[in-house]
Amino acid sequence: MVIKSSLKSSDLKPIFAALKRANDAFGKARPGDSGERQPVHVVYGGAHLFKRDSASRLGALALRSLEEYAPTPQAFSRALHLPQGAFADTIYGRVTDKLKREPVEDFRIDFEDGYGNRPDQEEDGHAAQAASELAEGLAQGTLPPFIGIRIKPLSEPLRARSFRTMDIFVTALLSQGPKMLPKNFVVTLPKITRPAQVTALAKALDMMEKRLKLPKGALKIELMVETPQSIFAEDGSVALPKLVEAAAERCVAAHFGTYDYTALCNITAGYQSMAHPACDFAKNVMQVALAQTGVMLSDGATNVMPVPAHRPASGDTLSPEQLQENCAAVQRAWKLHFDHIRHSLATGFYEGWDLHPAQLPTRYGAVYSFFLQGLDAASARLKNFVEKAAQATLVGDVFDDAATGQGLLNFFLRGLNCGAITLEEAQATGLTREDFQSRSFLKILENRRKTAAV
Repeated sequence: MVIKSSLKSSDLKPIFAALKRANDAFGKARPGDSGERQPVHVVYGGAHLFKRDSASRLGALALRSLEEYAPTPQAFSRALHLPQGAFADTIYGRVTDKLKREPVEDFRIDFEDGYGNRPDQEEDGHAAQAASELAEGLAQGTLPPFIGIRIKPLSEPLRARSFRTMDIFVTALLSQGPKMLPKNFVVTLPKITRPAQVTALAKALDMMEKRLKLPKGALKIELMVETPQSIFAEDGSVALPKLVEAAAERCVAAHFGTYDYTALCNITAGYQSMAHPACDFAKNVMQVALAQTGVMLSDGATNVMPVPAHRPASGDTLSPEQLQENCAAVQRAWKLHFDHIRHSLATGFYEGWDLHPAQLPTRYGAVYSFFLQGLDAASARLKNFVEKAAQATLVGDVFDDAATGQGLLNFFLRGLNCGAITLEEAQATGLTREDFQSRSFLKILENRRKTAAV
């Protein structure tokens, strides 16, 4: 049988050249998730309160809350409506270990909502003081693996104050201690309404790097998505890609701000919640607009704090009824926080905000139960996917679904990074420690191909 065709290679050459330019441009703009670690949360704290050991202090407070209001695995699992038995023991053990070992994954030294408006001299002093504490924490190894500052908005009334605080902080930080930035340091920009504000921040950071002899791009930007103008621009286009572009390759994350966003959408205070449909809509836009860009996404915060309803006056003790009411109040807030986090995880937001140390047990309880309850299904799927992909690669076919493979791999990388799952549990996929350390699905396939070729 003679197979005929009509198109010549000379016909296809210019078409393929145009396709290559388009595909290369897409690959540059949407390189996909890197597999690098993303924190599961960020804890916000006023800059005036920040200390070099703030993370360990928060961990101690979190453990105290857990010991008082859920002293056993069974009590903790009942409060969160999780399974009992061995599962409860595993969750409780891993949560308590995390609170002792690494209670905070990311911390934001806040000069905005958590700090307020203060006299210039006072904010100058707090900026220098917080930088000094950060430098000491860096030297002593007491900082969380991710950290940064949130400045005030770049609105007309606040722009000068914002830049001055940032300048004082970074300059003071680099003038003492190890004379270097902490790893994963970011500057968070809130209440963005126009790309010009992001451009202004990027230009200021560029000038600071030159003056302080930092490598270009060392100062990263984190965008707060908490205004409707951060979702849609005035011309009706999606605003987020323009905001990321304005950051001049400095943007590493976009964080959703639940309460400013809902307030600006005219949602009254009683209905402002992470579970509001307006928030889901905004976050869906964030996901679609920034998919495969490598920009990490974060959900917002639960603003109902797990605090007791009654506090004893000096020298007094609480009644059994008051103690019971305290436990019920804390556990109600825990369950709300837990539900919000699980909703975020189910909708593809693997990070969120925490505002109180007593929220840390439920942060890790929610995250760990999410990964452990999905572990068996994810293990079977990734194992099967790797085997089929490797087979296709070995016989010479082009495997063109690497993004799916990387997505499956990222489930395990996220679980390993935060301590939700162990390496032994992850290896049920058939992957090795070296495979996971490569953080790349394509590298895993390449290693399989090399091994088979030997």
